[in-house]
Amino acid sequence: MTSDIILKLKNASMLSEQELTPELISTGSYALNKVISGKYNGGVPIGMITQFIGAASTAKTVFGTHILRNAQKKGYYTVIIDSENAYNPVFARTLGIDPNKLIYAAPPCVEDCFDTIEKIINSIRTDDSDTPIVVFYDSLAVSPSKVEMEAEGYEGNNMIGAQRAKQIGAALRKINPILRPKNVAFVIVNQVRTKVGVMYGDPRTAAAGGNALDYYLGVNLQTSKSDVVGDKESPTGIRGKVVNKKNKLIEPFKVCEFELMFNEGLNPYYGLLPHLERDGIVERGGSWYTVKSTGKKFQSAHLKDLIESEDEGVRPIIDLLNEE
Repeated sequence: MTSDIILKLKNASMLSEQELTPELISTGSYALNKVISGKYNGGVPIGMITQFIGAASTAKTVFGTHILRNAQKKGYYTVIIDSENAYNPVFARTLGIDPNKLIYAAPPCVEDCFDTIEKIINSIRTDDSDTPIVVFYDSLAVSPSKVEMEAEGYEGNNMIGAQRAKQIGAALRKINPILRPKNVAFVIVNQVRTKVGVMYGDPRTAAAGGNALDYYLGVNLQTSKSDVVGDKESPTGIRGKVVNKKNKLIEPFKVCEFELMFNEGLNPYYGLLPHLERDGIVERGGSWYTVKSTGKKFQSAHLKDLIESEDEGVRPIIDLLNEE
């Protein structure tokens, strides 16, 4: 009886026929992969919108670049919408991006950005109906609306800002339904602003998209910087944390730490040990960690070298990181 009903309907099927486990693309950080998807070898989902939001210099673009790189390694189509006009191809190459496989566009306004994204997706799908597409939009916060572009002068106007939020909401309503059927991962960078005159509560707010944006997100990641690596006068990197504010894959509000080296990119193993400890793989005694199944003892600073040298004492960790 149910099958007869389904046959009469145009846009319906049984839930059991839906793909409930989306493909995942690594963020470049095993700890963040775990926070997003519950898998160390997981990452951001295809078919959903993922947002990285935070203050300036908190690795948002770097996370997006690592996602693009890992998508390229899998043979996926990769697209960057560079509304900031600041994406550095030299740094992208340093992080492993193949510029010959990265579609680049820098539309002038938010309407054109979303129009370009839709056209690229449809153009790819005319020739290839299956290979996943990863679109990285950097950043939503700096994309003006057409009204702002055409306005005279540079004076701020709350009504124009509200109109931009409405335009973004309308664009998301149009593009969100095509992400899953067309096998697209949409990764957005957004920025944090501070509301003036807030006496109580958190004065921080998203720079673009208004309240509507949050409803379309499958994963919402808030980044922040906590420290610098090396000499404060001449740092070689930064450390920070990511808070998962919304998640449609697993439970939200999990936290992880990250380390970004300016000349290398993300340290994939930084922030990993607290998660391994919670999962019962290692146990901690002071500043030392012990792999429970092998008895191997080490300090956190040595983890990267032990894994990359494939030390047998940390084999359970290596196997876990490579587990599909």
